[in-house]
Amino acid sequence: QVQLVESGGGLVQAGGSLRLSCLASGRTFSLTFSRSIMGWFRQAPGKEREFVTGITWSGLSTNYADSVKGRFTISRDNAKNTVYLQMNSLKPEDTGVYFCAADPNLGALIPTSTLAYDYWGQGTQVTVSS
Repeated sequence: QVQLVESGGGLVQAGGSLRLSCLASGRTFSLTFSRSIMGWFRQAPGKEREFVTGITWSGLSTNYADSVKGRFTISRDNAKNTVYLQMNSLKPEDTGVYFCAADPNLGALIPTSTLAYDYWGQGTQVTVSS
């Protein structure tokens, strides 16, 4: 059984910052977390879920959507089975539910499609007021 649990969402004014965390648990998955590509996606009301950023198993390679480059930073701590998303200079258009996802994959290419990810968290709400 695999669980991904996001935390850290909330309400923030434009220009503010939030740090999201995603903890992976489950007797089997905790062993494979360090071998998985981890991604963050978001979904605004009435819109499709979109890729925000991803990080390879080693943490050496990352990928960001153009809309968040220079503002968001993804990182991971394999010893803690946790992936983080530091969000700075937040904008109202960053509002949405943020999901973390896992793709058990030792590859170097970070997929941006939701179809590539096998495990998903329940999401955490981020609301940025103007």
